[in-house]
Amino acid sequence: MKKTFFLAMAAVLVMTSCNNGGNTAGQKSDAPQSSELKIAYVDIEELDSTYKFCTDFKAEFEKKTKNADNTLNQKGQALQNQAAQFQQNLQNNKYTQQQAQTVNANLQKQQADLQQLQQRLAAELQAESEKYSKALRDSIQHFLAQYNKDKKYSMILSKAGDNVLYSDKSLDITKEVVAGLNKAYKPAKAAEPAKAEEKK
Repeated sequence: MKKTFFLAMAAVLVMTSCNNGGNTAGQKSDAPQSSELKIAYVDIEELDSTYKFCTDFKAEFEKKTKNADNTLNQKGQALQNQAAQFQQNLQNNKYTQQQAQTVNANLQKQQADLQQLQQRLAAELQAESEKYSKALRDSIQHFLAQYNKDKKYSMILSKAGDNVLYSDKSLDITKEVVAGLNKAYKPAKAAEPAKAEEKK
């Protein structure tokens, strides 16, 4: 299993009204629209490395990935050792034909079980990654919706790598957004000790 972490991050886009707070799509205004357009952006790479929700998840995900790899490696090595022992015993004529068939069938079953385990662990990690990505998008969009009530941006864009060819640093609100996200972030583990005490 590859020890690779994939972070799926969709572009964050918040649209608000520039005029009266209503939906202005298709409406014409006498005022020049360019003077009312207010844009900002969030650097996704910086957010990914400084938002505690991201760093906590990545640390936990890496731990689970390593545990899965260790489990598969241990079971795979044990199976390889059994297969090598089987071949050696077979060459030394330590089995009857029926015994050899039984041991060989058992080894094949273990191999199939190991492949199923690998697929299950990979599917669990993939599902957890997708769940995290959705939670991340939801937390960002929820925060920006509240944040923008005062800021009144027409657009808040995501910047990742070179998907934005040029941007003025004055439009960068990443640090402010991350500070707000971190302030609102409540780690899930914080609630676990309390639950444990309740059960006592």
